[in-house]
Amino acid sequence: MASTFETVARIIATTSDVPVERITPDSHVMKDLEIDSLQFLDVAFEIDRTFNIKVPLEEWMEKINEGAVSASDAFILRNLCRNIEKLQSAPAD
Repeated sequence: MASTFETVARIIATTSDVPVERITPDSHVMKDLEIDSLQFLDVAFEIDRTFNIKVPLEEWMEKINEGAVSASDAFILRNLCRNIEKLQSAPAD
């Protein structure tokens, strides 16, 4: 997960002006790094482009709204990186 985390941290730092030194695997994207929803869309777009995946934001938000996934856990970088890795290893549609 280290390389995924490092790449995501770099994306966050460049798209939102958060110093990379402030970003840890336990950082909550919105609470700790103060990234708002519009900035997160920029981050997600760069993640899509960099990892050659499509982050299913709508599906993830539905799961949060339904209570299937905790909102506080969903935006922890460690968990976000795990989800990116799952998307990368998933068979192409």
